[in-house]
Amino acid sequence: MNNSQALNTYQRVGTSSAIDSASPQRLVQMLLDGALEAIAAAKGNVQRGEIAQKGERIGKAISIVEGLRTSLNLDAGELSENLQDLYDYVGRRLAEANMQDDTGILDEVAGLLNEIKSAWDVVATETIAQQPA
Repeated sequence: MNNSQALNTYQRVGTSSAIDSASPQRLVQMLLDGALEAIAAAKGNVQRGEIAQKGERIGKAISIVEGLRTSLNLDAGELSENLQDLYDYVGRRLAEANMQDDTGILDEVAGLLNEIKSAWDVVATETIAQQPA
């Protein structure tokens, strides 16, 4: 095993451990981080003309957003329904960005996901603060 393979294995184990011990709020934060990282990478791919890599990164972001959308509890009310609509919109805009090589759309979508993540950051902080010591 070379150094690169060892590092990849170590990162997978670390990620797996973080997922296993994460609260539901933290999992959503991690997914949003992953989508934002993929979008940022895709933007760089567009700027460098790396079409195949751009498609892979945008596909990853779409998959994450779709996973978030399908995991919503729609019985929870209006907030869940609004998030479903927003995730649907984000997925469509990401597909458009992919077809058009449009970094402006990627910026728009990243802004929307950052707003959602900011709200989840507050929820996660409040949840931790409410836990007994």
